[in-house]
Amino acid sequence: CRDWSSDVCSSDLMRGSIVGKDSTGTVVCVGKADGATVGQVLEVYRVQSTPGPSKTPGAGFRRVAVGHVKIDHIFDDHFAHVSVADGTPAVHDIVELRKK
Repeated sequence: CRDWSSDVCSSDLMRGSIVGKDSTGTVVCVGKADGATVGQVLEVYRVQSTPGPSKTPGAGFRRVAVGHVKIDHIFDDHFAHVSVADGTPAVHDIVELRKK
């Protein structure tokens, strides 16, 4: 996880990933240090490879929107529990909030 609240990082974007599930629910790598608050809804993206040869390095991948999660409980500086608001979020998917 990265501390997006520091002056070095953009404060307009909070990003992490779904790191797993425990007895309480789904866990994301976004927490207090990132500026997360209970009730925020994060967009969820899955990285997919694109078929066929790629002409440039790294161009063989794309992000596909797969749903949203809502922060239910922030349990430390770097992690929070979320519930699935819609879609099919899974472990290793990217979670993101563009702050307005």
